[in-house]
Order: sequence, then structure tokens, then C-alpha cells
Amino acid sequence: MPTRLLPRLTMLLLAGLVAAPVACARTDAEPSDGGFFSKFRDPEDGRLDMSSWLIDRKGALPVPVFITEPAIGYGGGIALLYFRRQAGQADTRTTSDGDVRPITPNLFGGVAAGTENGTRAAGAGASMHFGDDRWRYKGGISRMSVNLDYYLDTPSAGTRKIGYNVDGTVSLQQGQRRFGDDVYLGLRWLYVDFDQKLDVESDNELIDPRERSERSSGLGFNLEVDLRDNAFTPSSGWTGVVETTFFTPDFGSDTRYELYRGKAYGYLPLAAGRLVLGGRVDVRAANGDVPFYMQPFVELRGIPAMRYQDRRTAVLETEARWNIDKRWALVGFIGAARAWGREHGFDEVGTAVAKGAGFRYLLARRMGLYTGLDVGWGPDERAFYVQVGSAWR
Repeated sequence: MPTRLLPRLTMLLLAGLVAAPVACARTDAEPSDGGFFSKFRDPEDGRLDMSSWLIDRKGALPVPVFITEPAIGYGGGIALLYFRRQAGQADTRTTSDGDVRPITPNLFGGVAAGTENGTRAAGAGASMHFGDDRWRYKGGISRMSVNLDYYLDTPSAGTRKIGYNVDGTVSLQQGQRRFGDDVYLGLRWLYVDFDQKLDVESDNELIDPRERSERSSGLGFNLEVDLRDNAFTPSSGWTGVVETTFFTPDFGSDTRYELYRGKAYGYLPLAAGRLVLGGRVDVRAANGDVPFYMQPFVELRGIPAMRYQDRRTAVLETEARWNIDKRWALVGFIGAARAWGREHGFDEVGTAVAKGAGFRYLLARRMGLYTGLDVGWGPDERAFYVQVGSAWR
């Protein structure tokens, strides 16, 4: 679970903290002061809007957290976020071509949440920008107890579901430097220290002892290019990321292994912007003595996290968003994925297909932030997802 679901859960729980508003620049006039409830209406169209509340409010901002991941059950919690700009920090920067890029305000916060299957987590994090957005830092640390299932192919019984719990600390720290206008090169450190316990003691014999290590500490690199028009709910442009993490006893890890990921998302506006087509490619790999809960897994709406997990995974997904008006939109999506590498090659495994539909509402116009609900159907079940911003992370 951890390389993706743990940091992902940490960052999900820290909602906005580490993946947060890269489009918070003030692009139009501030709403007039018309009392408390005016902060929730857009002066442009008079409809419900959270822009003023999110951008202009001073002090800590309480934000509800909604968890709808089938692998850990439904749940929620509360986060406290604090937006702050340093003295003299600009809202935007200008590229060598004259294009204007927004600069995110620094963001700090903490969160606590839980789900119906007994999963509990609490943590804190920050996202900071320095020197005209030439330097970036983002990171978070959390304490959690997570209940999950591990799906293992066995010669005698086929796919075996093994319930387990991991209880401990996870920390993800990352620093980046910008080169040119839109290319960021960074260093990252992922640290995981867990006590682990299988629900059925006899299942221990099914997992290689080398895959039961409890402490992972890895350093790595990432290269990121981001040309999207908006980081919350993009309508044009593309982004791509390549990242590696190397775990070794020299860094404090129990075992030696590597994790790799490459992803790219692209967006194409059609019909004068009424229709937006999106495409996603996501490939992950692991080598060495990888703990069973750290192996790559398929992330698709309609498929529970960790359901399809192996040394290699590949995902292709497309999404269409139809903007009914300036506030409401409908979405449809379909994706396919494979997981392979341990016992079977790429050509020997089946393809998992998931699809679904949902709706969006432009909740913060000045930030370009849509929120809504998706329903996804996979090979095994149907799942609901509360979306804040893009479903692709």
C-alpha cells in the first residue's frame, strides 16, 4: 500500500496541503463586502462560490475531508489549512515567452480522519514556494493504522485475499528547483516505519519473509513538466512526471529495492471549450526485495486500491467533460489496466476495465476548482468517489 496509497492517503488527508492550489492568483476584482454570506456568492453571477472564502479569509480554514476509497471503506475527517504569502511575494511570474503563470501561496495544515473499516490517520504538511517560484518544497508526515487486503496468486487456490493491518509512520519530503520556464527537477525522501499484522496468522507462510520488512527509507529524483492551464481542473495543456526512489540499508531501510513511476496527463478543448477530452498514461515498476504492501497497484475509478498489484502496472484512461453552462458539467470516463511481473508476463494477464460517469460544479471560479461525484464500475464492484479538482493525481 504505501508507495502510492500511504503517501496518497497522507496527501489525500492533507488535501490541498501538498497537492494544493497552484492557481490561487487573484485574477479579478475582489467581491464587495456584503456581510458573511456574501463570501459564498460570486459577484459575477450571484451563484454559490467558495473563491472568496478560500483565498481572502485570514487565519486557519477548517475543511471537511471525504474518503470514498473502497479498499478502506467510507469515512471522513477534518483538516485545518492556513494560506500565507511571504512579504513581497508575487501572485504570478512571467515566462521568457511572456506567458503569465500563477504562484501558489504557501500552505500549512493538519488533518485527522477515519473510515468504517477501522482505518485511522492523522498528520501535518506544508507546501512552500521561494524565489519567484524557482524553488519549491512540499512534504507531509502522518501516523496511521490502515486495514487492507493483499491479493496473492497461489498455485492451489488461485487468487487469495489476505487481510492485514499496518500501523506506524509515513513521511514524504520533496524539494524542487525550476529550470527554464516550466521544468522542475527535484529530490524526494520517502520513509515508512510500520508494525504489520496479518488477520490470519497462518497466512504468514504465503508471503516471502523478505517481503515482510517493516522499515523503508528511500531517496530519489523526480522530473516534472507542467503546461496545464490550471492545476485543479485543467481544460488544456499537459503535464508529465518521471520519478524514482531507491531504498537501501545505507539510507536506513531494512531491504534493498527500487520504485519507478512515469505518468502523463493531457487535455484538449473542443467545441469552443464546451467539451474537454483528457487522456492519462501511468506506468509503475518495482525491483528488488519489495515489501508486499509497497508493490505498485492499479489506480482506476471503479477498482479498489490494491486489488490488482504486482511488480509492474500500466494504466490507460480517457475522460470527457461536457460543460453544460459556466458552473455545471457532466463527465464520463473509461480506463484499462494490467498488473504483471511476479508469476506472469504482460501477455499472460488479463486486462481490467473500469468505466463510469459523474457530474461537476465550479465551486471556486477564481481558482478554476470543480468538485463533484463519480460512480465507477469495475470487474468486481461499483464505487462512489467524491472529487475535488481533477481525479488524476
